[in-house]
Amino acid sequence: MIDEAVRRALAEDLGTAGDITTAATVPAVQRAKAAIVARKPGVIAGLTVAARAFQLIDSDIAATALVKDGTAVKPGTWVMDLAGPARGILTAERVALNFLGHLSGVATATAEIAAAIAHTHARICCTRKTTPGLRALEKYAVRCGGGVNHRFGLYDAILIKDNHITAAGGVAQALNAARTSTGGKVKIEIEVDTLAQLDEVLAVGADVVLLDNMDPATLREAVRKVNGRCATEASGSITKATAPAIAESGVDFLSAGWITHSAPGLDLGLDFADG
Repeated sequence: MIDEAVRRALAEDLGTAGDITTAATVPAVQRAKAAIVARKPGVIAGLTVAARAFQLIDSDIAATALVKDGTAVKPGTWVMDLAGPARGILTAERVALNFLGHLSGVATATAEIAAAIAHTHARICCTRKTTPGLRALEKYAVRCGGGVNHRFGLYDAILIKDNHITAAGGVAQALNAARTSTGGKVKIEIEVDTLAQLDEVLAVGADVVLLDNMDPATLREAVRKVNGRCATEASGSITKATAPAIAESGVDFLSAGWITHSAPGLDLGLDFADG
């Protein structure tokens, strides 16, 4: 899966002519030493992916991770050493940094929310709002940042959303149909917008209830109503600033799509050694 994603990114960058800048300016025999360095503080994720970018361009490049994924770094921290053909290092540089910066950004955003709610039992989790083709990598980055994964796709759990409820004819109808279809062998989660809908869910039963866009006071009442009968998940406007009050309501999970699809990339650079 990593190789598929990296090969696709390299092909996009190289096109049909290859790296014409490096080919024109750097002798084929030149070798170099370089390092990938953190420019900003954050949590690293994606070192293996970055290393594959260099190795797939030239197997003679040695890419050595100096920290582990999940490590919190300060500006100036060297995260990877590189040695080998200078052309290959330069050609793979942008793809490697794109992956490493994006995945480290996901891990960093996750870690900030995880730290903000560390005084509660709640966990931050991701959603299916991921970059097409990069879901597994982004969900891995969430774990590097101290979060947990929601379902990976449409195939591994049932999540009944508002449109499913409307199409099925109501909360009870949707839940009963889901339970009949799966025979109780698949986890069933359902989204509710109001406490009245929550009452309907509790009358029928579910494994998880997703409490969508509720304020902390309403969430506290929802948790009280559930009283441990199923897991609770809060979604909507989850940020580092809002997360503590939401988590303090007693919910089990906070889910946020932006940590995968809109997290700012971590600023990392590749520096050649002098000489």
